[in-house]
Order: sequence, then C-alpha cells, then structure tokens
Amino acid sequence: MKVGVPRESWPGENRVALIPSAIPGLTKAGLDVVVERDAGARAGFTSAAFERAGASIAGRDEVFAAADILLQVRSVPAEAGRLRRGQVVIGFADPLGSPDAVEAIGRAGAMAFSMELMPRITRAQSMDALSSMATISGYKAVIMAADHLPRMFPMLMTAAGTITAAKVFVVGAGVAGLQAIAQAKRLGAKVEAYDIRPAVKEEIQSLGARFVEIPLETTDAQDKGGYAKAQDESFYRRQREMMLKVVAGSDVVITTAVVPGKKAPTLVTREMVEGMAPGSVLVDLAAERGGNCELTRADQVIVHNGVTILGPSNPPALVPYHASQMYSKNITTFLTHLLGKDGAKKAGLELDLSDEITRDTLLTRDGEVVHTRVKQLLAAGARA
Repeated sequence: MKVGVPRESWPGENRVALIPSAIPGLTKAGLDVVVERDAGARAGFTSAAFERAGASIAGRDEVFAAADILLQVRSVPAEAGRLRRGQVVIGFADPLGSPDAVEAIGRAGAMAFSMELMPRITRAQSMDALSSMATISGYKAVIMAADHLPRMFPMLMTAAGTITAAKVFVVGAGVAGLQAIAQAKRLGAKVEAYDIRPAVKEEIQSLGARFVEIPLETTDAQDKGGYAKAQDESFYRRQREMMLKVVAGSDVVITTAVVPGKKAPTLVTREMVEGMAPGSVLVDLAAERGGNCELTRADQVIVHNGVTILGPSNPPALVPYHASQMYSKNITTFLTHLLGKDGAKKAGLELDLSDEITRDTLLTRDGEVVHTRVKQLLAAGARA
C-alpha cells in the first residue's frame, strides 16, 4: 500500500503533510511512501532528506496515480479530477465552509477524511491538528504584533528612564488565544483577556493575565466539544459596547473568535479602532472567515486612523517547519488509527464506523457524501 504526499497547491501554503522523520514508522508498518519532488522545500525539508528516510521521490502525476492514500495539508477541490475511485484522501477540507468541494471529492469516488472534524476527546488529542495549528497561530500573532508595534513589549528600567510595558488585550481564550497570552507574557507585556465562556477564566489567570469581566448572560456559550458557540447579533452588539473602553486602552488587540463553517463574528468595529491610540496594532486571527474586526482584509496590512490592522489568513504557513512537524504527527497518528492492527484489512479500509474518531471525520465514501452535517448543508444550499 502506497502513501502519497503531494506538494501543496493552495496559494501561500508552505507546509507539507509529512516530514522525513515520520517515514520510518510508516515503512515499519508496511507502507511505501512516495513524495512529490520539493514537496517539503518551503518548510525546510529537502527531497534528499525524504529519500534518506526511506521515501521515493516522484513527479506530481505519479504521486496522485500511485498513491492508495494521499496525505495533504489542504484537500484542494480543483484537484478532485486527479482522484480515483477507492483512493483515500486525508487533510483539511473545510467541510462546513465549502460543502460543494467535499461533494466534488465524493463524485470522484474517493474516500475523504477531514482533519478539522476530529472530535475533542482524550483518545484523539494526538490527532487534533486544529489545536496544533491554533498553537502556532497564537504564537505568530504576538510576534507579528511586536514587529509592527512602535514600542517594546516589556517594562525596562534604563539609564534613559523607565519604559512602561505594552498593554495587550486577547479576545477569545481557545488554544490560539491562550498561546497568544502566554507568548505576550513571555515578552513582558501586561496582558488582559476575555472570552464568553466563563469556564476559561482560571486558564487565563493561570497564565498571568487579567480576565476582563463583561456582565453578559453566557450560560449557553460553549458546545459539547468545548468550542465557543455562535451568539445572536444583539449579544455581540452588547459585547462590543462593553469592550470599547478596554480596546481603546490597549496597545495591541489580538482577536481569535472563529465559529466552524460560519462567518466570524464582528467583535471590533470601526468606531472601536478609531478609539485606539495611533501606533496601536490589531491582529485578526479570524481573517480567513471574514475577520473579527470590521476593517480587516485577509492578508493585507490596513492602517486606519494610525492603527495597523493585520489579517493573516494562514498563520501556520508562516512558521512552516514546526507547523509541518506538528501536523505530520497528527496525521500519521490518525492514519495509524484508521488502519488499526489489521491494516484495515490490508487497505480495503473496512472501517469501524462505531468508532467516534472514524465516524466523525469521514466525509465521503462510495461516491457519496456520508457526513450528516455536510449533507444537511448541501441540502440547504440546494433549497436556496
């Protein structure tokens, strides 16, 4: 059975789905690995390194033709025509945001699995690629902010006088937000943070940040997977009104609120940006979903009223070496889970759909979309 690793074709994608050090474990399990030439070059992994680890190097057409299982960072719908019936594709597929793309993979007859639908259970922690990439996003957001801020983060006592610490406000305390808090504290900033989920208050405080209390009804703010749930517009309006003073007093604001498959909620308005001091920086980690800031434009640097707004749509791709290392661990652990002890009947992939991990991540099979939520989105789109 062959595992294929093509070079990523998504614009700006620098990661690779598999790194050389992961290959010996796959070959020991009886898998052959074929990697597209220069697939890992943008992440710092040479074709020679893949060969030394036991992979064979081939052109793109050969990788797609030879592989029984394709490992990708992003499953690109434009490449569905390259897939064949029975082929397995594993990667980020944006199934809740782009259900039509999933349907295209299904029509090709391929069996697709979505890394972003991994259930948040203990058994799946080592396969949780969303959390891995969010860790990198939170780190990178702070580095980007520090690079654009015309002042330093730490408080310093110098012969030229005392330099006061920068004030950083992090909105959203999921994995990305908590990592941003930790990184900003490491750089010496004074950090405040807010999340609609009251349960994360202790996590914020444990990292040395102050939890911003906003008196809103939040009993239904978290889903069973631990993610923040979407709220109605009246909730977000009241939230913005109460956040106005905190945002205005911050040198850096980092927003991280994303609801899977939906447009990101607007948390920072034009008015709020105009209340910030000139030279302040806002980093919007929800840019790919439309942004948490009204003025955000994906992958653009916007300067409004002296405030710099950054909207990186794919922060992990800006740290491709370690992002690839973490993702490779996630995806190979998931592949090992799918194959199981019997190699999924030696690549016939006779799946155990009673297993929550397998069932929740399976998108397409036998030419059809089989994931319930994706089917519902497709049906709703057809009715519209």
